[in-house]
Amino acid sequence: MFHKIAIFSDVHGNYTALKAVYEDMKDQDVTESWFMGDLFAPGSGAQDLWDLMQKINPSIYLRGNWDDLLIKGIEGRLIPEKPSKVYMAKLAQDLGSKLESNVIQIMKSWPIRLVTKVNNMSIALTHNLPDINFGQQLYPTLPTESFNKLFIEDDLDIAIYAHVHHPIMRYSSEEQLVLNPGSVGQPFFKHQKLQQDLRAEYLILSIDDGVRDIDFRKVAYSHPDELLRAANAKVPYIELYQKQLQTGEVHTHDYPLLSRLNEKYGYLREVKEYNKEHQIIEKKDY
Repeated sequence: MFHKIAIFSDVHGNYTALKAVYEDMKDQDVTESWFMGDLFAPGSGAQDLWDLMQKINPSIYLRGNWDDLLIKGIEGRLIPEKPSKVYMAKLAQDLGSKLESNVIQIMKSWPIRLVTKVNNMSIALTHNLPDINFGQQLYPTLPTESFNKLFIEDDLDIAIYAHVHHPIMRYSSEEQLVLNPGSVGQPFFKHQKLQQDLRAEYLILSIDDGVRDIDFRKVAYSHPDELLRAANAKVPYIELYQKQLQTGEVHTHDYPLLSRLNEKYGYLREVKEYNKEHQIIEKKDY
């Protein structure tokens, strides 16, 4: 049986980019789709983005590190001891006010790793490593040995991961195939000429008797339209999202900048009040 699978990840709230990818998937006549994690924030999408995902109807969902952080923030469990945690908590609180109540419970059920079989191909799917969905242990420029960690069963043929926002095709030490679909909403390259290409990224994997085709897709969409959607939705940190859409630059770990914005808008106070209202106290574990 012939399978033409759309694999996409790291939407990060960018409704406009995902809608364009969905239209491209339909044009390419894919037979199914797999989502590899990190659906929401910091972009415009909330319940509308969730509803779009139901139209896409992926047969596989994975839970990414931002999914975990947003779940914790919505539940009042994200301790704001760093400017970046205030940033995540505020985005989460805003998102939680816009989502239907069942969405977070569904996201909690998504695994961080899944092994599936397509015809004779055994494929491991992860957001990052098999046991953790955060960190930089699989950054694209690392040695081959780092990617061997994806193959924890002997009979695996392909490993597909996400998280690093780079389209990737490389191999393990045993020449098993390693793929990454890149990012729908936040494509990233350190090399500046490549970073200038801010089209949405995803991957189509075609399998018949083996791997028939690997198609890394780039899909144009209107960045101004996405910014307008975010502004109309009153998304927090809108100035940071504007810069990301224009340049690809993100500021998640720019503590001085985040501290200034948190003070300017009173976000630290709002996060603390939200957590107190939810009356949840938890040790720092992330």
